[in-house]
Amino acid sequence: MLLSSTSRCLDVSRPHIMGILNLTPDSFSDGGRFTLPSVALAHAKQMLNEGATLIDIGGESTRPGAQAVDEQQELDRVIPVIELIRKELDCWISIDTSKAVVMQEAVKAGADLINDIRALQEPNALQVAADSGAAICLMHMQGLPRTMQQAPDYDHVVKEVSAFLQGRIEACVAAGINTERLCLDPGYGFGKGLHHNYELLGKLAELHKLGLPLLVGMSRKSMLGQLLECEVDQRLAGGIAAHLFALSQGARIFRVHDVKAMADALRVWQLAASYQD
Repeated sequence: MLLSSTSRCLDVSRPHIMGILNLTPDSFSDGGRFTLPSVALAHAKQMLNEGATLIDIGGESTRPGAQAVDEQQELDRVIPVIELIRKELDCWISIDTSKAVVMQEAVKAGADLINDIRALQEPNALQVAADSGAAICLMHMQGLPRTMQQAPDYDHVVKEVSAFLQGRIEACVAAGINTERLCLDPGYGFGKGLHHNYELLGKLAELHKLGLPLLVGMSRKSMLGQLLECEVDQRLAGGIAAHLFALSQGARIFRVHDVKAMADALRVWQLAASYQD
């Protein structure tokens, strides 16, 4: 199975790591560390050297309670870094945004993948994404970042997430987007309580019925902290366990902060798996 943009193809028959590069002052675990383009470039290089295939660049925090960022501020944060990374490094670049103008300018600057927590539901986003030629990640979220964790509610979380993603796939196809350009993210921590998250993880294989590559991101999230009763900087082991379980259920792209630790875990898993009948 391939994930394709106009200029690149990713073989998702094997796992890949997406390294997180937050250019925000208020992200929940690394806000303010990489706001200078030169520092952001150095961190991107480090993550690629440690085993990342994709670099996911975000200019607006989507943590619970995060404040919105206006269009120009987001552009000012992400475009210089995308241009610099595109010039210096040969890798997949992902833009983490829901704004149509940011998508458009990011792809012009060199982004290969649009990673949208709102699944192209914002004004003009669907058409801009269709016209861009970029690959697209459609994510499920109940509510909005500022309020999504106040009272998430589902009757059947797996069925509801699956139905939402199926609807967004159909909207993309109707807009002229080939399914080879699409991957899916169940949206762990986005409008979901503790048990919603773990049921969605335990039954992740159900989403394979949608027929598209699965991207997951649980790195340092509260679903780990709540279960393990630990702070953000103590969640690495739990995150690796969660991502390896997702791998066993068919996920193929892992969005993480700690690239080397995830790459080491994947190497161990893959070698052991190669000896299975």
